[in-house]
Amino acid sequence: MELRGDFRPGQPLIDALGLDDVRLVVDVTPNRPDLLCHLGVARELAPDGVAGLVLPPIPDDDGTAAQAADLTYRRTGDAGTVDGVGVRIEDPSGCPRYIAAVVRDVRVGPSPEWLAGRLRAAGLRPINNVVDATNYVLLELGQPLHAFDLDRLNGPEIRVRRAQAGERIVTLDGEKHTLSASMVVIADAQQPVAVAGVMGGADSEVDESTTDVLLECALFDPKSIRATRNALGMSTDASYRFERGVDVEGMERAARRALELILALAGGTLAPEAADVYPNEQEAPVVSLRPSRAARVLGATIEDAAIVGYLEPLGFETVEQGADRIDCRIPGYRRYDVAREVDLIEEVARRHGYDMFPDTLHAFRPSVVPDDALLAFQDRLRSAFVAAGFMEARHVPFVPEAEGDVALLHPLSQEESRLRRELMPRLVRAVETNFAHGVRDVRLFELGTVFAPAAPGAQPVEATRVGAVFTGARHAPHWSGEVAPFDVWDAKGMMNRLADVLGLDHCVPAQAREPSPAAGSSAAPPLLLTPPASVLQDDGRFLLRSAGATVGMAGRVRDDALDAPAWAESLWALEVTLTDAMLRVDVPRYQPLPAFPPIERDLALLVPDALAAERVDAAAREAAGDLLEDVRVFDVYRGEGVPEGQRSIAIRLRFRSPERTLTDDDADAAVSRVLNRLQEELGVRRRG
Repeated sequence: MELRGDFRPGQPLIDALGLDDVRLVVDVTPNRPDLLCHLGVARELAPDGVAGLVLPPIPDDDGTAAQAADLTYRRTGDAGTVDGVGVRIEDPSGCPRYIAAVVRDVRVGPSPEWLAGRLRAAGLRPINNVVDATNYVLLELGQPLHAFDLDRLNGPEIRVRRAQAGERIVTLDGEKHTLSASMVVIADAQQPVAVAGVMGGADSEVDESTTDVLLECALFDPKSIRATRNALGMSTDASYRFERGVDVEGMERAARRALELILALAGGTLAPEAADVYPNEQEAPVVSLRPSRAARVLGATIEDAAIVGYLEPLGFETVEQGADRIDCRIPGYRRYDVAREVDLIEEVARRHGYDMFPDTLHAFRPSVVPDDALLAFQDRLRSAFVAAGFMEARHVPFVPEAEGDVALLHPLSQEESRLRRELMPRLVRAVETNFAHGVRDVRLFELGTVFAPAAPGAQPVEATRVGAVFTGARHAPHWSGEVAPFDVWDAKGMMNRLADVLGLDHCVPAQAREPSPAAGSSAAPPLLLTPPASVLQDDGRFLLRSAGATVGMAGRVRDDALDAPAWAESLWALEVTLTDAMLRVDVPRYQPLPAFPPIERDLALLVPDALAAERVDAAAREAAGDLLEDVRVFDVYRGEGVPEGQRSIAIRLRFRSPERTLTDDDADAAVSRVLNRLQEELGVRRRG
């Protein structure tokens, strides 16, 4: 390892490199850019707040840094000069303010070990004393700065403008970038010398040959920096802070601190005036806080003096105070997240201490606004799936070209270039992921949107669907018996359970060739009415219909559509399109338990093999009358005593009256009607 600095043999490496330090890792939320520096954290922790904060003295300062104390800032509109260098802002929206100072006759070289060690401890690589000074201020005060080699600036001139489409720049990392007209650049009289707020250019970097330095301290628009950084695929310490917002009021302080460091470390002569180009000077916002409102929000009364005592250490200056009103001036470093009264109330609560508020429940008024019908409906669907042991999955709707028909204008990648046409494929991929981790039993469902192309010039058609996949054991292993895997009847049962929630008739077996929706139907595009079966087997499928149109499908996933290990069981899937009519399904209401006992009758019926048991069930329900409570198949038999081409199906009829105890005559009369209907309509007779 090559070491730079004064070291002695036998000295511990940790002590020599200044690594015997403590690093405090702070997780900063995007709304608090003021905490992205040591000063911001100190403001939060210091007992006296901003009043007790003093920047530490600079080691190795021989008095040269005192020049910065006498520096004056000449504020101008959109253009100014500093020591013969022109400075102009041509894009005030992208760069509201730009400060430039000039230091001549500097001596660029390695930084002293105290500075290099501090930068390394914070995760930065020391470069040279001038660049390290700007990085030190970035960490200390949160203001990104940049130093240009003044002799390499054409003009010499600084122009803050929009890039010309196709302009090129080589940044400090050696990468070549092509710029677009939406990006803000720092340019000299001929070409860009830096990507504003992101990274400087290699042609104007400060190195050992530099003698004159122009120091930049600027304020850039956060949205513009974020867009530029994303477009160029770059992320730097500077862009990280600029795209969250820096302190407009702290720019002069940051520039002076950086100049002090440069003068102390590299020497030189500072031009007595700095250019402060500020086309549209911003007034500090004032926000009013009502103590009475704070008491209602927080549930506790806090005195006016206590509120002021909580806010002023954080930098919120009280400009006026009256009856139930405290007007606070918002400091520059908090303008990005404090804009309303409730924001100040949050600061009061934070300083007061959340654990200091009473935990008693006060009187409250429930909302008179009803729940959104769609959200309530989706909650019922979720409850039905969760009750069946399913877990909810969430997938982004972006899919490859093979799984979608609506192309995105600006896709994130080729694998996410379309909007999905169905939910099943992504759910199947989720099952494959579980298989890859050795998970055999998987039950997943998803509520999401699918998309279909519309007429030219119109927006894509969007529909909400619910999909589910399940595989593995029907229930957990138990010593009492073997565990059976899911089969076709589980798929049908889950579809019927879903039909009950949606207010639809039970599912029916799919025909060999399913009928296409009627031409010219205005209800919805066919793709949204008929869920596709891209991953399901052609046979053994079940359909859900609403108003004559197919809205749902269930079945077994094809083997070629699933990458499954040898030990995996069959995968079953279903998908249903949700319509507006389903939202109007009444929620089941409470009914008291029956007060009278039921009467049950068992019937063994000879049913042709070609006749579905569902038709027998439907005919029995229609003929039995109002006293019928339930019909259930409990046995199927083929063998001795049953003619060839037929099967014996045993059904149980349960009768009950909510008003009286039924007699045998009541039940016998209903059974007689059922048998007559089955014989006349379906040719089904009672087995002798």
